[in-house]
Amino acid sequence: MPCINPEGKPTETGKKVLQALRDNGLCSAEKVAETTGVALFRVRSGLRDMIEAELVEMVEDKYNITEKGIKLIE
Repeated sequence: MPCINPEGKPTETGKKVLQALRDNGLCSAEKVAETTGVALFRVRSGLRDMIEAELVEMVEDKYNITEKGIKLIE
């Protein structure tokens, strides 16, 4: 199950990932997986897609939600 639908909006799984990043701030893929209960391989795949869609950014080796990502879950 992808985290971004064809229209570029987050799926339910994508929303969980974005919410975890918003709630926890800068964190690792492992922390997102632990927080959401989503499998780590799915979180990593989703984070790659969301970076490409500019919903998430990578800061060193951690992930952060962007303003664009925040707007899509409000």
